[in-house]
Amino acid sequence: MSDELDAYSATVVRVAETVLPSVASLRVRTRRGQGAGSASVITNDGFLLTSAHVVEGADGAEAAFADGTEVRTDVIGRDALSDLAVLRARGAVPPAVTLGDAAQLRVGQLVVALGNPLGLAGSVTAGIVSALGRSLPTRAGRVVDEVIQTDAALNPGNSGGALANSRGHVVGVNTAVAGIGVGLAVPINDTTRQIITTLMRSGRVRRAWLGVAGAQAPLPPPLVERLGRRSGMRVAEVIEGSPAAQAGLRVGDVLVAVDGDPVVTTTALQKRMVEDAIGRRVEITVWRNGALVDVVAVPRELADA
Repeated sequence: MSDELDAYSATVVRVAETVLPSVASLRVRTRRGQGAGSASVITNDGFLLTSAHVVEGADGAEAAFADGTEVRTDVIGRDALSDLAVLRARGAVPPAVTLGDAAQLRVGQLVVALGNPLGLAGSVTAGIVSALGRSLPTRAGRVVDEVIQTDAALNPGNSGGALANSRGHVVGVNTAVAGIGVGLAVPINDTTRQIITTLMRSGRVRRAWLGVAGAQAPLPPPLVERLGRRSGMRVAEVIEGSPAAQAGLRVGDVLVAVDGDPVVTTTALQKRMVEDAIGRRVEITVWRNGALVDVVAVPRELADA
């Protein structure tokens, strides 16, 4: 047992020594008052990654590191729909962390949550991945997909900090405490990497909007046999004047494909509503009155959240 504990401790210490020097404490000032959070250096030329809600309403923040470095940062871009934001330091910062891939995580795997809360010494807690694939509602009314759930305690001010694997690679951004003993982190994966790159380049993420809501629903047996799957997305609401309404989508339709790709849930549909869908003709296949029907919609740009 002692050998196992030593190995566990050695791993956590190694991760802390690798990642913590690049995690900053943020002091944020807005018209509504002051706030705090954490951020991680993600490029050697001074870009930092944090949670969008940490810098909501702010143009910048003061970043302080464990080695005594203090630097002013500017908010380059924030995306409320993914709860991610990118800052740029006005001066030198410690070396960047290494970004990993949350898609490689497994339930039960060791993870370490690191932050620099409230300007105090760096905070390190360890735990395991409790669950994967969770959804996190955001203030903007959408959900962040594939959220990591962990039992590593998240201390006050840890939002925006790093969740790292045993190799010291950052695989998530700590974003919320869902309950006692439950922490959530936005994953670092292909989708969020694209969001981060877009925020660094242009300061905002453009998304398409269809104007339809629904939930997963079973398909009738003949359609199951034809499509080789059991579910589609039953339309529960079509917003008046929306691209979906203009295309003729109706409440009760069961949406099965967009541009030929299967769609089962609202999350799957949401993933299709990316920048290149704005203003483009999108073919939507639905099951209606016992038949497959194709309609064409032209999504519009989603208004800023």
